[in-house]
Amino acid sequence: MFDLIPYLEKKQKLVNDSLRQIINHTISHERLVSAVNYSLMAGGKRLRPILCLAACEAVSGTYDQAISAACALEMIHTYSLIHDDLPAMDDDKLRRGKQTCHIKYDDATAILAGDALLTYAFQILSSNKPKTYEQAANWITVINNVSTAAGIGGMVEGQIRDVTSEGTQLTLDQLEKIHLLKTGALIKSAITSGAILGYGTSIMIEQLEIYAENIGLAFQITDDILNVEGDPRVLGKETGTDQNRGKNTYPALLGISKSRELIKGKINNALQALDNFDNKSDPLRAIAQYIIVRKK
Repeated sequence: MFDLIPYLEKKQKLVNDSLRQIINHTISHERLVSAVNYSLMAGGKRLRPILCLAACEAVSGTYDQAISAACALEMIHTYSLIHDDLPAMDDDKLRRGKQTCHIKYDDATAILAGDALLTYAFQILSSNKPKTYEQAANWITVINNVSTAAGIGGMVEGQIRDVTSEGTQLTLDQLEKIHLLKTGALIKSAITSGAILGYGTSIMIEQLEIYAENIGLAFQITDDILNVEGDPRVLGKETGTDQNRGKNTYPALLGISKSRELIKGKINNALQALDNFDNKSDPLRAIAQYIIVRKK
């Protein structure tokens, strides 16, 4: 039986070591590098880079084919958290049990740290030196994939939909659309990028996209539930903030019980999408099941 915990620990260390190497080679203003390092190395599950690596391995690739993409995805994710925490957005004071970037430094530094991480991510993505035409084509596809997921038609659109819908009640379809963009887009991009870089077939990538959409939504629904009944000491951030801001969430719309049922349905859909994959995709199966029971 596959043991997820050692796998996650091994991949987290790999990602963290790679991120440290990237930041240690950064030549820039001391305060800016400090703020970037503070947020990027504050901890966290490293879910997106691990999914990228796991997807690459699921299609018989190796981690070294996807590690730079995995790091870039975590940099983009961290940028989004820094900006989400700002007073103009969610105005959060804690993230991963530490002061948020704008509290530790100031608003301007936090904005610039987020900007730096976003643009540096694409510098990393475009710095690879492909040896074949196929490799080059794959990297161009990945860069397009990631930029689409992070940009105006992806994560950014999801955020503006979320912000502008506060105080109004959305339908379930409208709520799902927000989270397919805000949370799901980068998760899907992580998985498809890993599969592309591992030379997965088009059929494999299509099935992994189904897996990705379902775990992305399951992850967000779990986040919504944890904001209601999670332990702030475990989460590393405040709870009850969604209700205070009048945010649209699955528990607010469906209740806790039906939200949990919806998670189970999404996870089952994700696992079914992996039916034709062999045991190299066991990490993806285990991560899907972990989403149901996670406490942070």
